[in-house]
Amino acid sequence: MSKQTILVAGSGFAGVWAALSAVRAISLAGREGDVEVVIVSPEPRLVIRPRLYEAVLENMDPDVSELLAAVGVRHVGGLIQDIDVEGREATVLYGDGAVQPIKWDRFVLAAGSRLATPPIPGLADHAFDVDQLASARRLDAHIKSLGERAETAARNTAVVVGGGFTGLEGAAEMPERLRAVLGKDAQVRVVIVDPASQIGADMGDEAGEAVRAALVEMGIEQRPGVRVTAVDAGGVTLSDGSRIDAETVVWSAGLRAHPLAAQVPGEHDAAGRVIGDAFLRAPAADGIFVTGDTVKAATDDAGNFTVMSCQHALSLGRVAGHNAAAELAGLDLHPYSQPKYVTCLDLGAWGALYTEGWDRQVRLTREEGKKVKQEINGIWIYPPAPDRDAVFAVANPDFVIVP
Repeated sequence: MSKQTILVAGSGFAGVWAALSAVRAISLAGREGDVEVVIVSPEPRLVIRPRLYEAVLENMDPDVSELLAAVGVRHVGGLIQDIDVEGREATVLYGDGAVQPIKWDRFVLAAGSRLATPPIPGLADHAFDVDQLASARRLDAHIKSLGERAETAARNTAVVVGGGFTGLEGAAEMPERLRAVLGKDAQVRVVIVDPASQIGADMGDEAGEAVRAALVEMGIEQRPGVRVTAVDAGGVTLSDGSRIDAETVVWSAGLRAHPLAAQVPGEHDAAGRVIGDAFLRAPAADGIFVTGDTVKAATDDAGNFTVMSCQHALSLGRVAGHNAAAELAGLDLHPYSQPKYVTCLDLGAWGALYTEGWDRQVRLTREEGKKVKQEINGIWIYPPAPDRDAVFAVANPDFVIVP
């Protein structure tokens, strides 16, 4: 009898933890000899995407090959291009250009999300982003090159488009990044643009007010209520007809689920995510589990749903991986639940803002918040050491990391 296969698409937070949790469940059921876990991604690396707004980009893609090997997960270097739901087969584009299918008995879609890039004139040619490690490195190289250019107001100005977490954290980091290149006394200008009525409006009243006050304290200009209508090499044009001259434009406005999610039958939300059931199954696609940024799932009984975040991906991955293995190994399925919701927003030199609950009640600010953020970013979200027993101790589906 040939081995059954659990195929995991993606080695991000949800993908890695889905694979680890699946192997743990297989081990619990004593089925290691006849069920294998295979993870497909270009490289066996986990990109620490929540940190790509930072100035220092070292160790942002730790190698997980030893970790996967320690628990018996096989890594395949490539990209899944197509999902054949009926034939239970995925087409893989390998690194050498070859295209071959892989059969699966259970499929876990953990391919993540991508930055939404609308057809704004000049956006693709002139804006930067921190969505992927390569693009974050491109922005970093651009900022470092500014010191070689003639001083102008545009050279000293950065416009960050989007007032969500990535935009706020990137904008808060930008004054120090620019001064590190242009000089500590340089007259830098950082502007954050967002169509909402107030910057940080979706953070709620208390947290939003704290965000806006922090931006004022750092000298970051706020342009709410407007959209970018065009980008060129010298700046941006806004929907109110005004223009900001800037040689650095960073786009951070919105995410969409990976295109593979569109190949999964069933209901999808506005961001392209599959609406998953309580066990993170795709209801209209037998044998497929959806996790991380490719699924919209209820976090509790109060009407809250997952957001595209590392915080949710870590738990979603564990649950999806466990359940994919449980179906094959005869174990009980574990319903997904993640009722505790926290946020920790890095605000550069000001510190960080730590909140609890979906209403984002402020618990810690400034340096106290920064200590929590540094612990989250530097320790909690990184993959564990390649120790099978230690991994299994934290790969269970009800394990949740919270401050």
